Amino acid sequence: MGAFSAASLLITSAGCGLEESADGSSGEKATTLTVYAAASLTETFTEMGEQFEADHEGVHVRFSFGGSSGLVAQLQQGAPADVLASADTASMDKAIADGLVEGDPVDFATNTLEIAVPPDNPAEVKSLQDLSKSGTRLVVCAPEVPCGAATEKVEQASGVKLQPVSEEQSVTDVLNKVQTGEADAGLVYATDVLSAGAKITGITFPESSSAVNTYPIGSLADSKNQGLAQEFVDVVTGGQGQRILADAGFAKP
Repeated sequence: MGAFSAASLLITSAGCGLEESADGSSGEKATTLTVYAAASLTETFTEMGEQFEADHEGVHVRFSFGGSSGLVAQLQQGAPADVLASADTASMDKAIADGLVEGDPVDFATNTLEIAVPPDNPAEVKSLQDLSKSGTRLVVCAPEVPCGAATEKVEQASGVKLQPVSEEQSVTDVLNKVQTGEADAGLVYATDVLSAGAKITGITFPESSSAVNTYPIGSLADSKNQGLAQEFVDVVTGGQGQRILADAGFAKP
């Protein structure tokens, strides 16, 4: 967001959507569209959200990014939201089974795993098999998280038994541990490797083809902004959103 002068400063209340000026007077009520999205969508959805706000005066897009299973659990417990975008169909299916989703979700992207290592690759990892070497500090996503479920599929398909030192609740947590040197390697999405730039070296491996994750999106049944929610879904699945996703390394479903 741009800089504001003291005279024109607006403070947005996330809880009620009211805008309050610097002198304490309240302005018109803004509309907040709440989007729950998988952690691997942070950069792409943030960009789409900024454009959505620019195209919809008076609308603020509020994101909650995290592991897909955790997001669905929050919705099951009554957390208010308008849109759900998960990193796998299994998480979305749980939301559908509980009547949380309005209509049929739409698949909008796919993603595959890569091995992330620090730029100097201290453990000399070159393949999936190298991750099982003694002394290699491997970090993966927990099994209930989509990237963790994909990791388990890769293990089963390849016959490689992994012994991670920790299991994280989101792919961004795995990436962070590799970036900070707390791990020698991590299994993350190809898009996360791309977004990390020079901070991470990505290693592709053929076994990843056995665990391609499909990302679905849908508006939520309890949304008080059904029209806007569907418009956001249309942006993600339309030309503009698909270009942003492709630039970030996502493939089409």
